[in-house]
Amino acid sequence: MRFASFAAALMATAALSACATAGGGGMPAEISAANLNEHIRTLSDDSFLGRGIATEGETKTVAYLSEQFAEAGFEPGGVNGGWTQPVTLNRFAASNVTGQFQAGDWSQPVTQGQEVAFSTRLPGQSVNLQDVPLVFVGYGIDAPERQWNDFKDVDVRGKVIVVLINDADFEDPSMDVFGGKAMTYYGRWTYKYDEAARKGAAGVLVVHETEPASYGWSTVANSWGVPQFDIERANAAAERVPLEGWMQRDLAVDLFQRGGQDFEALKAQARSRDFRPVELTGVTLDASFDVATSSIQTDNVIARLPGSTHPDETILYTAHWDHIGVGEPDAEGDRIFNGAVDNATGTSALIELARVYAAGPRPERSIVLIGFTAEESGLLGSEYYAANPVYPLETTVAGFNLDGMGVYGGFNELSVVGFGQSELDERLQRAAATQGRSIAPDSRPEAGSYYRSDHFPLVKRGVPMAYAEGGVTFRDDADGARQARADEYGRIRYHQAADEWSPDWDLTGMVEDIEIAWRVGNELANSRDWPGWKPGSEFRDVRLRSDAQRR
Repeated sequence: MRFASFAAALMATAALSACATAGGGGMPAEISAANLNEHIRTLSDDSFLGRGIATEGETKTVAYLSEQFAEAGFEPGGVNGGWTQPVTLNRFAASNVTGQFQAGDWSQPVTQGQEVAFSTRLPGQSVNLQDVPLVFVGYGIDAPERQWNDFKDVDVRGKVIVVLINDADFEDPSMDVFGGKAMTYYGRWTYKYDEAARKGAAGVLVVHETEPASYGWSTVANSWGVPQFDIERANAAAERVPLEGWMQRDLAVDLFQRGGQDFEALKAQARSRDFRPVELTGVTLDASFDVATSSIQTDNVIARLPGSTHPDETILYTAHWDHIGVGEPDAEGDRIFNGAVDNATGTSALIELARVYAAGPRPERSIVLIGFTAEESGLLGSEYYAANPVYPLETTVAGFNLDGMGVYGGFNELSVVGFGQSELDERLQRAAATQGRSIAPDSRPEAGSYYRSDHFPLVKRGVPMAYAEGGVTFRDDADGARQARADEYGRIRYHQAADEWSPDWDLTGMVEDIEIAWRVGNELANSRDWPGWKPGSEFRDVRLRSDAQRR
């Protein structure tokens, strides 16, 4: 049955391969929808165990990528002449999780994955918090350059802080303190955990609300219900809090009321520079769980096509190969989080780009393809590479990140996440025009996508990176069926066991997006251009500091 379904998919996508380079302007080989389809199907097969890091699924994935890159004509681009860059991580597996909130004579036990999601990234054997007071600190932001400090002079050491997700502008974009509706780094949960550690808190509870988070509670429960990972740190106690957690909004409303406060009123007050932390009087938390801490090695997979004239200058293409792995069963009993769209699509795009590049004349600059590990654990594979680059970041010309690509058809536009930041914008615009597409800035900047994928650790260090794929309106969607399927993915498949390969996908949009990434990258690979950051970008000064190395 599986072979028959795949054969039908090949027939359905054959026409896409034939027209993939319409107006292609010299592409050395067609971008094949059939090839992409087969790679996605393989990488998201149950036998890959959800591509969990440091599992048999990783072993199979690394082997598959290495074989495919070699077959395409690329050479090993990792360390010591191999295909990989080893990445050492600490792994934290929580078990026997118990929790209870108390206020006077009232108490409420909570269940992991239902009302709360508890985790830690602090090395140790257990977490045990007893009668710890709760303090609401608004959005948990301390940003001197924006004259914003939610903590003021309040000492939160040894306490659990309760914070809102996103930043203050989400509820009132007219404030324009944090860039309006678009989420900033201050809105990300990763920042809130880091800031809590800097302030000496015992823990953090992020109040989950679907709109400002941009995903539902099930995504939180699944993502924090499996082992967590972190890079090795010299002083983890100074950089990590014992308890990193989330709680459902309804629970937060109840706790605020029992502490003599009104959740909605305090949430409104938090949208002001004058906000001061508020203790939930008499409300405390007991939380305990065992922690199995271990050190693991996982791998970034790197392939390279050396440039003919300037091999020390690099064009990057990146995608994360990992997904959640095996977790708790869903309603159908499925425990494997296959990650077909997220991110077998982007990983498959790397393989197809290798084939297309190798089929043509050797570019003047080197082409490097990186399959990052541990994206789902907090962009850790890309963070490790950015901190320990195999190829100098100063002479990395630009890069293209491929994550969660389109499988429901083509778009009238090209969505550019982070539009307005770099000089790659105009190049993307010209390439999109060859397909009759316009440019659309990120359609949902409030989701913080610019800070949620593997380009960001490189961006922070000044490398111009494009995250451009998908669009706003589907072509040929008079009945709205394509948009309905895309909406369904976000609602019930993203980070769920249901993110599985389907034989009736339409990869037109994916093919077109890969073509644009190839066009812009190939143009840069055969030029002496060094695209930079536009005036006003917070990443411009970082890049300018190494400008002399690009002359």
